[in-house]
Amino acid sequence: MPSAGDTRTPERISEAGAPRGNPFGARFVAPLYLGASLNPVNSSIIATALVAIAAALHIPVGDTAILISSLYLTSALAQPAAGRLAEEFGPRRIFVAGITLVLVAGIVGSLAHSLTALIVARVLVGAGTSAGYPAAMLLIRRRAEQAGHEAPPREVLGGLSITGAATVAVGPAIGGLLIGGAGWRAAFWINIPVAAIALFLALAGIARDPDPVRFGSPRALASRIDLLGMLGFGGSLTALMIFLDALPRLDWPALAAALLLAAALAGWELRAAQPFLDVRLLVANGALTRTYLRNGLTLMGTYVILYGLTQWLEVARGLSAYQAGLMLMPMGVLTALAARVVSRRAAVRWPLIACAVLLLVGAVATLFVGSGTPMVAVICVTAVFGLTSGAGTVANQTVLYQEAPAAALGTASGLLRTFGYVGSIASAAITGTAFHRGVSDSGLHSIAWVLVAISALVLVMTVLDRQLARADRHHTNQTPAGARNPGPAPSTEPTRTESRSTDMTTGTHTTPALDPARTALLLMDFQPVVLGAVPDPQGVLARAGEALAWARAHGVHVVFVRVALGEKDAAAVPAHNKTFSQAVAAGYLTDGTAATAVHESLKAEEDDLTVRKTRISAFASDTDLRAELRARNVDTLVLAGLSTSGVVLTTLRQAADEDYRLFLLADATADPDPEVHRVLMEKVFPHQAEIISTADLAALRTAAR
Repeated sequence: MPSAGDTRTPERISEAGAPRGNPFGARFVAPLYLGASLNPVNSSIIATALVAIAAALHIPVGDTAILISSLYLTSALAQPAAGRLAEEFGPRRIFVAGITLVLVAGIVGSLAHSLTALIVARVLVGAGTSAGYPAAMLLIRRRAEQAGHEAPPREVLGGLSITGAATVAVGPAIGGLLIGGAGWRAAFWINIPVAAIALFLALAGIARDPDPVRFGSPRALASRIDLLGMLGFGGSLTALMIFLDALPRLDWPALAAALLLAAALAGWELRAAQPFLDVRLLVANGALTRTYLRNGLTLMGTYVILYGLTQWLEVARGLSAYQAGLMLMPMGVLTALAARVVSRRAAVRWPLIACAVLLLVGAVATLFVGSGTPMVAVICVTAVFGLTSGAGTVANQTVLYQEAPAAALGTASGLLRTFGYVGSIASAAITGTAFHRGVSDSGLHSIAWVLVAISALVLVMTVLDRQLARADRHHTNQTPAGARNPGPAPSTEPTRTESRSTDMTTGTHTTPALDPARTALLLMDFQPVVLGAVPDPQGVLARAGEALAWARAHGVHVVFVRVALGEKDAAAVPAHNKTFSQAVAAGYLTDGTAATAVHESLKAEEDDLTVRKTRISAFASDTDLRAELRARNVDTLVLAGLSTSGVVLTTLRQAADEDYRLFLLADATADPDPEVHRVLMEKVFPHQAEIISTADLAALRTAAR
């Protein structure tokens, strides 16, 4: 999961050459934009090279569709994986590693003499370019936090979207120019100089990641990145691609394998502490799921035209690769213009409706395109799809930011790209099927009919999505992205949790002390089902482990609190209980499953107390925690848990009302929303508890002697 809510203070702004007073100077954003554009430009530039590649390798044009689908299959898996790796090892490291891999891919493709070698090059391109977007998002978010912004400036995120949207459509024009003058290998060797420039700019303009690389054991690393989830997702997508690539022949074994692997993947991800594909997020957040589907279908329609029309122009109309690329230039220009206009708007519903209508208009217009159609009319049709591509990409990204949980933004962004790639894989299959017997007008019209169905579905989904209208109303009066927080600017020096606490009445500092025999450590909701929803789950879990080791070493009572529902508990949940009725419907708090057990890294011992609750608070009426603490003469509680706004808030407030002395471990507590975590820690909890870190626990024990 993303590390957006990491309680560690971000490092100071020190990127080389960043203009004073402007944390988002050209030297910072230029490598990000260039790196993020490598994937979309490679996605589209190949379109004008397919016919030439087929001729050079003496294979049918339809067989070259694998060069499209192989990149998208790789990217669909690698985008969220790269985001996860960037969170684990640092976004700059992953960004630089990705660009380096693109360099290697350019060399491999330039020297290739077979379709297999070209497929290898495209897989390398997909893996390398996939690091650009998620790493850029993390770097921009981190810089915004350092600068004191509520959110990344709209123009910066808009620029990232515009760059990606524009290069998708401009790619064929660039490819046509290069391939017309230098041959089809230019579609591969162009990556060498572009990646070299991006690498130089990244090394010069982006500061090193401050944290050292921590691999840990292979098993721990595999768990953190959910390696099994990645493999299952990749296997399911690969089987689906084989099925789609075989169309119109129905490859039933491939389809069965795809469905079985998808079912196994869903079961695994429901139990994973840090799922690669957050199934619960997709089930619980309908607005976000609809955004994924809408984005995937829109890109499917756009790419069907991008690939299908390009091949048709070269074969049916006899244009060269260069000429076909020029025909698509207006599409690229209008993509950039539409993206720029939409990125300046807060509202998204009407831009998305307009996008769906334009997609339908373009699909119907394509039905009337044929060998005798004037080129001006063909250009007008492509221009419609340019408007669709630009508006849809930016508007759907805006909805993503509005609907995705703040702590899951990295994973959510990766999934948005993944759904887009799945749509692109399907578009390649549609094109390959339509042109299976040769590129012709009838094949183009078959593509158009499929596109009519896709666009009609997108239009219906968008018009009926009431959440879009509600979201527009909700965000109309919100502070624009990039606006500064009120109050003083944050210090550029890293801060830490003080080992001293502040008396809220006198303002003086005291060194807190406790009696271990009358103290209990409450580790609350450290369960796989909850860990998957918070940022940096491995970090907060590790610090909870440190607190547990401290408690065992000093004779402090240990209490594990977990939330789980048995059959009778689930049946007793009323429909008006929003939190638990949704949990019952989704079935992810079922007692007796691995997902609701205390995480395996926190081992319980015979003298420990384990409390199962069926509501949020550890002091809920169905638990015996209160009586157990009294029996042990406990008057002091050290709290740590997930989430800050859930069990920690409710338990801390109840414990304060019952006059317990309270210590809260800030770095062993996390919330799905980092801003909520910050407000509670800084403005609410200090009135009821001493806010400390796990590093301060030793000092507490010493002070008690």
